[in-house]
Amino acid sequence: MPYYIALIHKDADSSYGVSFPDLPGVVTAGDSIDEAMQHAAEALEFAAEDWESNGRKGLPSPRTIDELRSNVEFQEDAADAVVAAVPFRAKAEAAE
Repeated sequence: MPYYIALIHKDADSSYGVSFPDLPGVVTAGDSIDEAMQHAAEALEFAAEDWESNGRKGLPSPRTIDELRSNVEFQEDAADAVVAAVPFRAKAEAAE
């Protein structure tokens, strides 16, 4: 099962925001880290459906944490974030 690296940010008086360096524009949030992580997995599923409905074949392959760490933009974005691995279960896998 593939995992996408997520960045979790939290500002004072805000929810926990989640973004995916490999999937620009795919974001979600939650009032707790647990809720944000649950929403992150759901956001991946929704993004996959959206990509396929727009004629693309699935999400781009996720980069490894080592690949991301060598990217300067990721280093800057991750400096004040919690880094997490979010499992991606395609609908076919979820039905099994």
